Amino acid sequence: MLHLIKLAVGCPTIDSLAQRMREPRLDGHGVITTRTMPKRAEEILAGGSLYRVMDGFILCRQPVADFRTTTRPDGTAGTLILVTDDIIPVSPRAMRPFQGWRYLSPEDAPPDLVSGNGAVAGLEALPVMLRRALAELCLI
Repeated sequence: MLHLIKLAVGCPTIDSLAQRMREPRLDGHGVITTRTMPKRAEEILAGGSLYRVMDGFILCRQPVADFRTTTRPDGTAGTLILVTDDIIPVSPRAMRPFQGWRYLSPEDAPPDLVSGNGAVAGLEALPVMLRRALAELCLI
């Protein structure tokens, strides 16, 4: 299994991402457009997620459902990343901006903010800004 990581440009919070994921839709999934198809797509489709960087922090992940090829408005080839509607908060981790997407190994991925996965239970209930402040202070 392998994950992807990508900036959620214009989405400073998980709520704003959830709102953005309402449109466009394809086969009941949220759609993220990118330029290139991952060469390791099969590994990602074996249970991987798309981790989202918002305002300088990895804040959540969305399970990847499929990849589709498309033609972009300028006529060039592109890729659609289809994700489920599940937006799972993760332990915030600072991340510098980058272009496109990157692979993320499971051992490098931040843990989910739910009990039973090694994360502190209850953190998911804290406001995003408080979780970010705690992460900046290296307290979570």
